[in-house]
Amino acid sequence: MHTKTTSPCPALFTSNGDSPSDPVTLRFDDRTITAPAGVSIAAALLLNGVGPFRTTPVTSAPRAAYCMMGVCFDCLVEVDGMPSRQACLIPVREGMIVRRQQGASALEISTEGENHGR
Repeated sequence: MHTKTTSPCPALFTSNGDSPSDPVTLRFDDRTITAPAGVSIAAALLLNGVGPFRTTPVTSAPRAAYCMMGVCFDCLVEVDGMPSRQACLIPVREGMIVRRQQGASALEISTEGENHGR
């Protein structure tokens, strides 16, 4: 089953507005979103109604933050060009670019050292 959810969803959580810090602006796919400084990327995405953060490599099943403490790895996203980053462990910062991860991350395989010393 393939689920294509790229449009904004109603936010699962809302901020109480008591954040003492200034908001941070970042990009998620083609959207500009704001979040309180110091929150994780996962919290920022959930506050802004983002649906699935990624899809699984085998079945393309949608996944989003689940444990919010770095255990489940369901919140993997691409952050500033680096794939497979745990959104629940990385705090937001001004200007960062976050992308939804579709399937397996593209790994760049180096040809250096392929002979393994032979």
